[in-house]
Amino acid sequence: MSLLLKSIPNASFGLQNKILLSSLSTKNPLNNALCSKLKTYNSLHLATESSLSRNSLNKNDILNNLTPQRFMTTKKSEANQLKEKLFYKRKNAGLSMKEEDMKKSNEYNEDYKQFLSQSKIEREFAANAIARAKAKGFKEYTPGMGLKPGDKIYVNNRNKAVILAIIGQEPVKEGVHICASHIDSPRLDLKQVPLYEDNEIALFKTHYYGGIRKYQWAVIPLALHGVVYRKDGSVIPVKIGEDENDPVFIVTDLLPHLSQEQNKRSLPEGIKGEELNVVVGSLPFRDDDASEKVKLNIVKTLNEKYGIIEEDFLSAELEVVPAFKPKDVGLDRSFVGAYGQDDKVCSFACLRAILDIDHTPQKTAVVCLADKEEIGSEGNTGLRSSFLKYFVHDIAEEFGCKGRHVLSKSECLSADVTVAVDPTFSDVTEKRNACYMNCGVGICKYTGARGKSGSNDAHAEFVGRIRTLMDKHGVVWQTGELGRVDLGGGGTVAAFVADLDVNTIDVGVPILCMHAPFELSSKLDNYNAYRCYNVFMSEEEENKDLSLSRSLPSAILITVDYTIITDRNNIRIHPRRRRHCSGRRNFSKIEAAIAI
Repeated sequence: MSLLLKSIPNASFGLQNKILLSSLSTKNPLNNALCSKLKTYNSLHLATESSLSRNSLNKNDILNNLTPQRFMTTKKSEANQLKEKLFYKRKNAGLSMKEEDMKKSNEYNEDYKQFLSQSKIEREFAANAIARAKAKGFKEYTPGMGLKPGDKIYVNNRNKAVILAIIGQEPVKEGVHICASHIDSPRLDLKQVPLYEDNEIALFKTHYYGGIRKYQWAVIPLALHGVVYRKDGSVIPVKIGEDENDPVFIVTDLLPHLSQEQNKRSLPEGIKGEELNVVVGSLPFRDDDASEKVKLNIVKTLNEKYGIIEEDFLSAELEVVPAFKPKDVGLDRSFVGAYGQDDKVCSFACLRAILDIDHTPQKTAVVCLADKEEIGSEGNTGLRSSFLKYFVHDIAEEFGCKGRHVLSKSECLSADVTVAVDPTFSDVTEKRNACYMNCGVGICKYTGARGKSGSNDAHAEFVGRIRTLMDKHGVVWQTGELGRVDLGGGGTVAAFVADLDVNTIDVGVPILCMHAPFELSSKLDNYNAYRCYNVFMSEEEENKDLSLSRSLPSAILITVDYTIITDRNNIRIHPRRRRHCSGRRNFSKIEAAIAI
């Protein structure tokens, strides 16, 4: 026993209710060390007063016998100890996460990259999300079908937005937990009459969608995705440029030798909107009498492959997106680089979070994957519409209550990306109130621009609840805002969900190069976002009296706010303030029951 205790650094031991208690600081990975030591005994044992006496341990004995190979520490000054106790300091997930969780993060991000490569536009994301949901037992919901706790349902809103839900144990009238994100991304849309020929080159006219920096879309390989509704009513899916054998497309730019006049333009006007013309071909149809031979040859090719005519472009939704595939970035492979991570990085995290719930949650869990956020959430697939509200009203009616009462007791995480500090352009962020790569999911109390205009400013009570929930489950998180005051800003879907009388806060992944054709996210931040949404939706009611068998297979760490009472056969834990008990969480102070 003594050897065990002396091998644990910076540990204070004492007696409480005849149980040996240790209060540990977790600045170093002491939690892991304690677990490791206790696991060697393969069970949780009791320490009696007599066993303590045998080992010559007195109440409040201090043991500082450090293991130099792992814990090199020096005595801290009183000021440094106070700073550790009182100051807020964001944590780098690369230093605070366990090796086991680092491996899970890598596995999660491989799945994310694979899904993202197949889901570049909102229609593809919606279809792939529904396919995954069906594989997990979700059924399409029809109002009035009858629901019970544990039922898994989804709603397909016009193939461009999706709602998924798991009915919880608690009555729906007590509110639901919502994760809301968007699955559209900035891009180039083809105009309704897009195809033309100029100087014997065929091109598509485009209209950019969302906030883009237009010059970034020139001279990169592009792909064409979408659907064409033909005159006969049939639907033709289109995806060109993603397969290794596919051709790609391009927006041209001037050579530096001839760009003197263009160089006088401001950066936003370097490439103008009407200059975002996509090159699609140059071979003429072999007929000397025809005009627009190149355009004719392109239409002929489209007709042969897809059966479409030029008029079918009038009823098409064709989107030009980068042809890049998601890739690891950096020698250490710590980043994911890909198009469309705003906001598919959060949407995928929400999707995985609800699909991975393997029990009936206490509250009904809802994931809303919306469209049109990049243009203001307009239209009936955007969150300014009523499709989320109507869904909640429908499930409320299933249980005999009013939808507005359900919404007023509901909570929502607006899952949208935020900005991370860019070391090259750090002057646009206020570093004390900005998010950093690898420091976890970003909790943003407010967004908006210039005086929080257009923002949902979350209530302090709800911010406190979310940060406590994240700490309880060991989710790495940080806080931040979208840039310096008066410099810019932006909005999310949070304000529109809050308009439904729902407590809402923005919680998302910090990224670099937002809205660019190739955005950067941190693998560790992506994984912590997934865990954040998962623990929010899968919360279970906490028991006030937990009985633990003495033959537990691993160590149990108990927070300082518990009183431990023992008898011959059982250990019972009675919470005083906090109500959590776990063998794998990191807390600022830990008490453990240890014995021979």
